[in-house]
Amino acid sequence: MKPAEFATLKIDDKEIELPVITGTEGEKGLDIGMLRKQTGYVTIDPGFMNTAACYSKITFVDGERGILRYRGIPVEELVDKHLFIEVAYLLVHGSLPNEEEKVEFSKLLNRNSLVHEDMRHFFDHFPRGAHPMHILSTMINALAAFYPNVDLLSMKEDIELSTARLISMVRTMAAMAYKKSIGEPVVYPRQDLSYCANFLNMMFDSPVVPYKIAPEAVRILNILLILHADHEQNCSTTTVRTIGSAQVNLYATISAGMSALSGPLHGGANQEVVEMLGYIERTGNVEKFMQKVKDKNNPARLMGFGHRVYKTFDPRAVIIKKECHDFLRKMKIKDPLLDVAMQLEKIALSDDYFISRHLYPNVDFYSGIVYRALGIPENMFTVMFALARLPGWIAHWKEMIGMNTKIVRPRQIYVGKRCKTKL
Repeated sequence: MKPAEFATLKIDDKEIELPVITGTEGEKGLDIGMLRKQTGYVTIDPGFMNTAACYSKITFVDGERGILRYRGIPVEELVDKHLFIEVAYLLVHGSLPNEEEKVEFSKLLNRNSLVHEDMRHFFDHFPRGAHPMHILSTMINALAAFYPNVDLLSMKEDIELSTARLISMVRTMAAMAYKKSIGEPVVYPRQDLSYCANFLNMMFDSPVVPYKIAPEAVRILNILLILHADHEQNCSTTTVRTIGSAQVNLYATISAGMSALSGPLHGGANQEVVEMLGYIERTGNVEKFMQKVKDKNNPARLMGFGHRVYKTFDPRAVIIKKECHDFLRKMKIKDPLLDVAMQLEKIALSDDYFISRHLYPNVDFYSGIVYRALGIPENMFTVMFALARLPGWIAHWKEMIGMNTKIVRPRQIYVGKRCKTKL
């Protein structure tokens, strides 16, 4: 992008011009690419709070106005009119599929839904009770040995196949990881089922208790996956771009992003929300808990409120709150945790302590309740996040390699011991 204006930076007795970069939505940034060469200085920004690491055409987030768009389309519109596989196609390919492209993409997903039989045996060697997230990230890394043509050169010809294979196969492996963790036999994917229906069937079908697929469950799962499909330069996506810049193959790169997601500060938030709600429900005092949260000397934390980017409402939370209520009502499910959540939200939205700190409900506050209603256990919550975020990771990896990105190599400010040897 060519800058239309410049900002002047004065360092010591020297002035330099920094190009002002303006995005299509009016975001502004200073291009400091030549700063060290011209001045000897670097910038320091721990946590990248004010650093744009790349140019991207994929996702736009405006935290002040509560906006989330994929490829220029509001997430509200995508949830209302499209399925997850269409949104996955949109993220990876840049536009929504027409009817012919949708049919072909669905066929490609079906044809590549099976895991290599030799890989299936790997699941037998994980210890009983191993966390499904650890199993899944390991298995994705192993895919490179079975499908090696995923380097930068071959991806130019095989991007369609490799993308479909990964999106479809990860769903199968996620269900296998769950079945392994509970000691049940694997359920294979079926050609007659949609993407989300297939996943639910592989998770919950059993030789002794056949699973009945409810259309309401398929719909709410589509919504959850769409809402989590991408979210700009978060920790795991930045990991994908960083690892990918070293020209690491697609599967190892995605495995690295999944490992970043597995941490409690990124992908584990909705599980912590459910644990918090369960604790409050057992103790039976919402207001007392909120007083603990406000006490700086008390370790209690209000999970599911506030966001690193959103300083007003999280648009995803607005959607999932309504859908959560509708789904539980249609399925005739009574969850006491939902009552606790509603009480917490009512207090937080009327208390200046939380309002002044921009602590509004985020998407994690209600998503865990929906996963519980679907029958998905808490140790699978992060896996569900990974399943949803996969198309976003692939889109960012594809965009990054298309820009001929240099290997990521940040600078640092050294604050260790000084060398005593005179130079």
